[in-house]
Amino acid sequence: MGDVDTNFTTVSEFLIVGFPDLQREYFHLVAWFFFVLYVITVVGNLILVVVFALEPSLQKPMYIIMVSLALSDIGFTTVALPKLIARYWWNDGSIGVHTCFFQRHMIHYFGSLNSLILLTMALDRCLAVCFPFRYPLLMTVPNMLGLTVFSWIIAHIFPGIGTINFTFASFCGPNRIIQAFCDTLSLTALVCGETNQYGASYGAAMFILYFPLGFIIVSYFWIIFSVFRMSNNQGKKKTISTCATQGFIIAIYYLPRFFVYSTPFFPNLTMTADKRMVTTLFYSFFPPLINPFIYCLRTKEIQDIFKRWIQRQKNVKTACNINAFIFREIKL
Repeated sequence: MGDVDTNFTTVSEFLIVGFPDLQREYFHLVAWFFFVLYVITVVGNLILVVVFALEPSLQKPMYIIMVSLALSDIGFTTVALPKLIARYWWNDGSIGVHTCFFQRHMIHYFGSLNSLILLTMALDRCLAVCFPFRYPLLMTVPNMLGLTVFSWIIAHIFPGIGTINFTFASFCGPNRIIQAFCDTLSLTALVCGETNQYGASYGAAMFILYFPLGFIIVSYFWIIFSVFRMSNNQGKKKTISTCATQGFIIAIYYLPRFFVYSTPFFPNLTMTADKRMVTTLFYSFFPPLINPFIYCLRTKEIQDIFKRWIQRQKNVKTACNINAFIFREIKL
């Protein structure tokens, strides 16, 4: 036991390796890719938050969910990407042990939070489509704010348990994290001796991810059943289109996670380090990138707001030009 303690004291930092087989000449190209990805993701989601704050007409339950998702996506990318960019831009992959624990906690926190937000979104859509007359009474702004705050708080529980366990764990030498960021699977591989840390974390992840998914699937079947009873064909098409789009995002969010998380438990389900990292990057960063466009910017109400803002700017510019012309004429 003394040897373990001695080894533990020597591990003062971890090293984010990223793609283990990536050639050094491609480092800057990869850094630029992730930097552009980060900027587009943050700006796209910030636009939604700003529009929501400036337009009282958008302060409705559904848009509260969208803003919550946007803030969660900004938080996730801000926790995960800057260190990865530094890894390839300045070859700086080192990260302190406790900083790594914090990053791991926040990575899984925002993952859990997004799952709860998608659950809330499914509940909102289900009530709106299946119980249209009761919807205004059930899904009020105060109720939605309460659900949102509850989701942001409760999402800390399962990641927090894992973080506490890792804080008391010992790390015996190897400190290379073959991943884009600190996560449970990567840290568990570096813990001394036998541990059931990943098994417990896997169970928690499956619960926080797939309990909401089960409800989401049931709610969408319920929505589809209600849609086919509608007499309005245009309403049918709009609802089915919305469900198909959201179903696509939900599939991207949940299905790849299952394969990555379940690989250690299925001997026939093998995944190389590079493939695991690419899959993780895909389900981690693609949804935050397209969420503003899928959920928000293609929404007619938000499009009308942008058109009104653009028209207002044109009117202001025209008025300024007219005033300048009149001023010149008066001087002459």
